[in-house]
Amino acid sequence: MKSYAISVLMLALSAPVATAEILKKEPKMGALQEGQTVMVDDGSCPKGQIKRVVGGNHRKVGGTKQNERSRTCVPR
Repeated sequence: MKSYAISVLMLALSAPVATAEILKKEPKMGALQEGQTVMVDDGSCPKGQIKRVVGGNHRKVGGTKQNERSRTCVPR
C-alpha cells in the first residue's frame, strides 16, 4: 500500500511537465491561462535545460489578479 501511494504521488508531481507543450518561442502575454505550463526551447537556458513558463493572470494583460507568468530553467 505504501509503494502504491508513493507511485501515485510521483505520477502527480511529474504529470504537469510530462504533458506540457514544447514550443520554439514564448507565447505572447495573455495567451496562456493561469497555471498553464509550456516548455520553451528558445536557447535562453543553459545546455541540458529548457525553459518552463507558467501562465499568470495579470491585470496588465486583461487578467483579474497581480499574478505574473513565471519562467524557470529546468533539466530536460
